[in-house]
Amino acid sequence: MFIHNINPVIFSIGSMHIRWYGLMYVISFIFLYYMLSYLAKRKKIKLTQSDIEWFVIIETAALVVGARLFEVLVYSPSYYFANPAKIIAVWEGGLSFHGGLIGMVIATYYFCKAKKVKFLEIADLLVIPMGIALMLGRIGNFINGELYGTVTNVPWCVKFPSASGCRHPSQLYEAGKNLLIFIALWAIKDRKEKPGFFFAVFLIMYGILRFLIEFVREPESMVGFLTLGQFLCVLMIAAGGILLWHLNKD
Repeated sequence: MFIHNINPVIFSIGSMHIRWYGLMYVISFIFLYYMLSYLAKRKKIKLTQSDIEWFVIIETAALVVGARLFEVLVYSPSYYFANPAKIIAVWEGGLSFHGGLIGMVIATYYFCKAKKVKFLEIADLLVIPMGIALMLGRIGNFINGELYGTVTNVPWCVKFPSASGCRHPSQLYEAGKNLLIFIALWAIKDRKEKPGFFFAVFLIMYGILRFLIEFVREPESMVGFLTLGQFLCVLMIAAGGILLWHLNKD
């Protein structure tokens, strides 16, 4: 058993706190910027360095806004409506992956429309480094002691300060899942495929692996006999499958 007593604050300057969670997102988007620059050149996508800089800024904003809105409106509306000041406290955690994904897809669509580039080509670039960005975000969740798993007696269980019993460190399971997705996509990044292939593989891999991890994650909401996370993952798997079918049909 591991006793979780990690301080989520790295250091403080007066009333301002610098948190590990925020640092993980800063590192994520720096990594995203350099990886997108590298992949765009490698795949000969017509984006300037300035385009990529703006794209990363737009995606960052879209991810945070989408993730927070989804968390507030779908996962925890009663808590946030009772504590409206907490809605903007994103540095404390509480960013939904599925909401962030929706926000990024919408932002990517409008970016591509403005730059006259193919949405699926840019989506294929984006999902390759996303595995590392998502991995770092889940490590931030673990440091925050949030989004923990169900009670268990496995030797590696974690006693979180805000939860009863010893829990599955589901945040670390998800970090491992995201690393696996990155490794898989990186290994096939040079394959000559139709635009949308890598995006479809990402949706399917993430959906299947997250669906399985949800069995040992403390459920926040239920949709019938599925957790809300599992239900959304089914939609991701279906979307990825339909996209692959469409690509193979043409």
